[in-house]
Amino acid sequence: METPSYDQKVILLFSYGRYILTFLAATELTGGYGSTNIIEDISLSVERGQIAVIVGPNGAGKSTAMKAIFGMITLRSGQICFKDKDISRLPPQKRVANGMAFVPQTRNIFPALTIAENLSMGAYLRKDNITAAVQQIYELFPILGERQNQLAGELSGGQRQQVALGRALMTSPELLMLDEPTAGVSPVVMDEVMERIMEIAGTGVAVMMVEQNARHALQIADIGYVLVQGRNRFTGSGPDLLANREVRTSFLGG
Repeated sequence: METPSYDQKVILLFSYGRYILTFLAATELTGGYGSTNIIEDISLSVERGQIAVIVGPNGAGKSTAMKAIFGMITLRSGQICFKDKDISRLPPQKRVANGMAFVPQTRNIFPALTIAENLSMGAYLRKDNITAAVQQIYELFPILGERQNQLAGELSGGQRQQVALGRALMTSPELLMLDEPTAGVSPVVMDEVMERIMEIAGTGVAVMMVEQNARHALQIADIGYVLVQGRNRFTGSGPDLLANREVRTSFLGG
């Protein structure tokens, strides 16, 4: 018997009404703002320890899809299952309590607070001692440990992104969602951010991210989604999408 593909598994699981194998499965999502749909029948999924990358041209609905999964827009149709539970109607704060974290592209830190205070703000739901968790963040991002008493607003763009990532990790997420984590940073910092993302996934955290630098992102992707005009256009592993001639020509610059 032929082994079902990644997408076939999602369809099979959805047809039985439960997601047993898929850690996060967002199926046939349609929604947007006001009366306008930005995404139409989009399906996305990711497993524990995987990196799922969403790419596509401007206006393709990439960030909207992420916000839909996090509960920031109203769905008109579709279903979101996380850890085998339907969370389609949960508000964002309850999704955080269930193990999700979302890092937006902008306004993702508290510039008037120190690095250490930003990390503490990320632990607002925790009841345990966060000392060890903070130390883990400093080990992952050494520059933050060196400057922990510096105001976050005084940091470079790349360092701010590290603060945003660290603050999100303080919630002990099982799914980390990132909207353009390398926006506005230098190529050297971009490489460093990607390396940290791979390290985070290596701990078993599922990572789903929107990234404008499609080629760079697909190089580290276990599963990639190319969106066009609010719909799925291509789905496959990072290497498969990088090798796809149409994807390369239309979305990766040849």
